[in-house]
Amino acid sequence: MDYESSSWIWDGVYCHPHLFGGLMLTAALLGLSTSYLSGIGFSSFPYMFSDLGIFPAKRRENKKRVRVYMDGCFDLMHYGHANALRQAKALGDELVVGVVSDEEIIANKGPPVLSMEERLALVSGLKWVDEVIADAPYAITEQFMNSLFNEHKIDYIIHGDDPCLLPDGTDAYALAKKAGRYKQIKRTEGVSSTDIVGRILCTTKDNEVRDNHDGSSPLPADKGTQSHSSHVSQFLPTSRRIVQFSNGKGPGPNARVVYIDGAFDLFHAGHVEILRKAKQLGDFLLVGIHTDQIVSEQRGRYYPIMHLHERSLSVLACRYVDEVIIGAPWEVSRDVITTFNISLVVHGTVAERNSSSPGGSDPYAVPKAMGIFRMLDSPKDITTTSVTKRIIANHEAYTKRNAKKTQSEKKYYDEKVYVSGD
Repeated sequence: MDYESSSWIWDGVYCHPHLFGGLMLTAALLGLSTSYLSGIGFSSFPYMFSDLGIFPAKRRENKKRVRVYMDGCFDLMHYGHANALRQAKALGDELVVGVVSDEEIIANKGPPVLSMEERLALVSGLKWVDEVIADAPYAITEQFMNSLFNEHKIDYIIHGDDPCLLPDGTDAYALAKKAGRYKQIKRTEGVSSTDIVGRILCTTKDNEVRDNHDGSSPLPADKGTQSHSSHVSQFLPTSRRIVQFSNGKGPGPNARVVYIDGAFDLFHAGHVEILRKAKQLGDFLLVGIHTDQIVSEQRGRYYPIMHLHERSLSVLACRYVDEVIIGAPWEVSRDVITTFNISLVVHGTVAERNSSSPGGSDPYAVPKAMGIFRMLDSPKDITTTSVTKRIIANHEAYTKRNAKKTQSEKKYYDEKVYVSGD
């Protein structure tokens, strides 16, 4: 018998020796052998008397839930942000996320691309996030740290292994480290907001070359492609990462499966809201993510900004998504509907398509004919193109910001050491 699990029995023996001895004697007189006692389980025998107060009830101490905090700008939200929050959640039971205010971002990094409302929608939409604090400070000040510990009951403050320096060169998390309440996670390689802005700015330069070309001489071969390739994603997809992001569960036998497809490029607040509406129409939300080739054909040569695996992880990180089809076909066929037992196919009213691309057939002709298609009013009018236009319209500021950030990232990689985990 495990001593710790039965120690309360011996407390009863100590406190009521005569009563316990009387019970044992009675049992012996009734002819109850030790083999019979072991048959009903001696450890359960005293429970018959616990209600009488003979033995004290076993104390059950609830383990304190560990609350962890991680903050960030979360501008141009990508799968690297999502993976950081996934790792942070693994270090505790409840994850509280601070979203840095617009003013703090401008003061420390430059103008944000997304508004506070859009960034809050993105962070709140992640499956690992339990609570969100809006307008968090960029640096962990003593006042804010005390607020985290006392008001929000935070146990640990989390950040990646890449340095976060203030304009004066000091560590933004120095106080948390000094307090012994700091934990570090591994940075997700191959992506950053700086990298994504660079990809978009690169396409702007390509367009300027073509727009300013007077046609008197041949355009350098593949000029745009060469420039664009300099900002191709360095992310190396692995099956392990997909498993980490996946729910790992299929639909039940009678589940109502809802299907929605698209590019989901530069995953934004509009995507989160339309996925939320789609999930409300059924029990299981299946999302089809189009191939890079399909997106390029439908939207133009500079799309997608994010490649297929990057887009897939961003969608999988959304709390409303149950499963994705990586490389979904353009047309929703009867075979797709049957294979995944789809009950309803939906599409948002806000969608993007290159006006110069061929019309082709209706990709939703089959579900429409089957009577299982529905248009959903898109809650937000934000699109991938509208986000890129914000960057292009303010390209000088973002070019300057990127140049500074690129230097710090180069230093990080030059001094990088292996960090276990993730």
